[in-house]
Amino acid sequence: MAHEENKAFLRRVPLLASLSESQLDALAAGSVRRAFPKGRTIVAEGEPSQSLYILLSGRAKVQRSDSDGKEVILAVLGSGECFGEMSLIDDAPRSASVITLESCDFMAINKDSFKAMLAQSHDMSVKIMKGLVKRLREADKKIETLALLDVYGRVARVLLDFSEQVGGERVVKSKLPRQEIAKMIGASREMVSRVMKGLEVDGYIVPAPEGKLVLREKLSSYLH
Repeated sequence: MAHEENKAFLRRVPLLASLSESQLDALAAGSVRRAFPKGRTIVAEGEPSQSLYILLSGRAKVQRSDSDGKEVILAVLGSGECFGEMSLIDDAPRSASVITLESCDFMAINKDSFKAMLAQSHDMSVKIMKGLVKRLREADKKIETLALLDVYGRVARVLLDFSEQVGGERVVKSKLPRQEIAKMIGASREMVSRVMKGLEVDGYIVPAPEGKLVLREKLSSYLH
């Protein structure tokens, strides 16, 4: 039963959509479903890599820390996204930690199954490469944001990146703690709080129920 459940979960992951039934069977045999509460470290920076993780539900942050304990959030992952493939490909230690922001379900695919999948499926290899290129482009955009925008522009970039179109408006549906935004843009929590308050007073953002934010179109002016 566990094998069939794993296979059913894997079949719903866009990354694996091109795999045949036999390939899914092989992958399911080397996979395990795992559930973690909020605040749990799934992988730690510097440790050996043994699995590819696919996030089935919930959100998790990708984070690095320096020797003084200062933390920087590199990305926030959502349902259907994966992590851990870089270390499996080059056999280097994990380059960052991944920590759950809320309760999450994962599929963990062991190293041997992942490498066999890449060898057997050209489409899968291409999708993995496209995913890595996407992350590289996102890293380039983050570097540009930190180098060229002031703190208002950096906050605006985060809000816009986390928003989606809902009924003709751009809305941030998931609550973004000030401390998390601060770690993304290299600023203090206090500075982010002042910026967010200023954006609200000036009508660039409008608080909505359940911690949501409605973003006004003029917010994008901070990116120029």
